Amino acid sequence: MRHGIFNVGVAATLAALLGSAVPPAATASEASFAPVCRFDTSFTEVSGLAASTQHPGILWLHEDSGGGPRLYAINSVTCKTVASLRIKGARARDFEAIAMGKMPDGSPAIWLGDIGDNLDSWPYVEVLRIREPLVLSSGDVRAKTLRFTYSDQPHNAEALLAYGSRLWVVTKQLARGGLYRLPQPLSAKKVNVATRVRTETGLVTDGAISPDGSRYILRDYFDAQLFTGLPPGSPGQVIELPAQVQGEAITFSADGSALFVASENDRRLFRMNLARP
Repeated sequence: MRHGIFNVGVAATLAALLGSAVPPAATASEASFAPVCRFDTSFTEVSGLAASTQHPGILWLHEDSGGGPRLYAINSVTCKTVASLRIKGARARDFEAIAMGKMPDGSPAIWLGDIGDNLDSWPYVEVLRIREPLVLSSGDVRAKTLRFTYSDQPHNAEALLAYGSRLWVVTKQLARGGLYRLPQPLSAKKVNVATRVRTETGLVTDGAISPDGSRYILRDYFDAQLFTGLPPGSPGQVIELPAQVQGEAITFSADGSALFVASENDRRLFRMNLARP
């Protein structure tokens, strides 16, 4: 979210209005989450997290657009920055989401979603595919930039889901968003068109697919919901998230046994262990 801090009073009102949008399910309390560590003071707008698939204990982190075209490798126990990467040639109009997937050759890839569109007006948005570095050291990386739009109209979005080379986006509207499937493979020669799959709840700020593809999760400012299978899955447990000013980021641990959550304007990283699916 690019334009300032999300008003907590407004958030509470919206939570009441949107309560009926979430299907009834078993609920896990926010007490299930424990703070792990605090990020460096230079991080003020943490907007996305993704667990590395080849560097144990590492989370990839990006900030909102004010942070520029950069990715950070973060130790998930200490919150210390291990590496800082500058993405050459990236515009970073509004970075909002990150996910782990695969390169065409099957090696690990970082998908970065430049998908924020607060005015629902861009003729296209972008996803960047970056080969995950074998060695964690600061420097420049290159990205393959792929453009897409939606089958109905432009949308703001903050959730990017990836499994291998397959991608989905969940748009962010007030009362209802939408789950969209991106073409596979994505063409680099044209603007791709994402197809609407179904309606989702409102104010979705992030999401992630478990490493084994058995489940995925979507979050808003207050709660998260687990789904069984790949999108579109079957809705299941609702999880109450820690109270944060502007909760934006969620990801599974690399082994799928836990969740990590973070927020803009809050330096704390939280973790919650999950029951097996």
